[in-house]
Amino acid sequence: ELLGGKFGEMSTLNNYMFQSFNFRNKSKTKPFYSLVASITAEELGHVELVSNGVAMLANGPTPEDDHDRDVSKAPFEEMKDIRSAASFLHAGGGAMPADSNGLPWNGTFVFTTGNLILDLLHNFFLECGARLHKLRVYETLSDPTGREVCGYLLVRGSVHAHSYALALKNLTGVEMEKMLPTPNIDLSKIPESQKYLDEGSHRRLYTWGEETYRDMASIWGRGEQALPNDPPGELEVVHGAPDGARIDELQGASAAFTSDYDPAEIFEMAAKLQKKM
Repeated sequence: ELLGGKFGEMSTLNNYMFQSFNFRNKSKTKPFYSLVASITAEELGHVELVSNGVAMLANGPTPEDDHDRDVSKAPFEEMKDIRSAASFLHAGGGAMPADSNGLPWNGTFVFTTGNLILDLLHNFFLECGARLHKLRVYETLSDPTGREVCGYLLVRGSVHAHSYALALKNLTGVEMEKMLPTPNIDLSKIPESQKYLDEGSHRRLYTWGEETYRDMASIWGRGEQALPNDPPGELEVVHGAPDGARIDELQGASAAFTSDYDPAEIFEMAAKLQKKM
């Protein structure tokens, strides 16, 4: 749901990406364009993060002896009862751009009008809806991998909602940040969010190395403060990108034909190709 649902990361990425592509009067309204474009860059990372989390959870049980390739023993019998079997049946235990019912993400979820206030208002709504869905998904999970993904995204999604609220405040004078957080739950109640709050992740936006994005500091800055229920501090724009994290390497399972029925042959071919480089 957090990947391919209506309020998932595929939606936030593509909404902001196409809004940035279609942005009118960029040079005259540059700080607002920089804000949308910067958040677009981060959303690509969120798609990767959620996809990796899904793959780690949906990869299925690892056979005790992967050399035993007798598929008649039903080594993935447990997978038939998972909520969305498509992750296994279609993607071999990987992520799919679909929602929790297996319905594929689609482009009708993209909202881009060229009207700056309307687009920003939609983005604020989209982030609030995404926050609600993350909380509901969090409440369905006991697995530490899924909860860690939700804990991080709840912090960063709050940043994005806050940033769009401040952009609307600058444009209209309406104090949108008083509507935050929506839904009304204190992140201090989410243990997995604490380390990200403690390190100040709730106060930062990034330029991703783009000099031209620095002017979003006129929106996400100028003495503006963190939300009241979060650890106090001034909002800041950081030049560059946040620290990345290691992505686990998914292991193959010959019974699922990943990489193939006889993966050793593929490994040998790959080793020969690497020697030629």
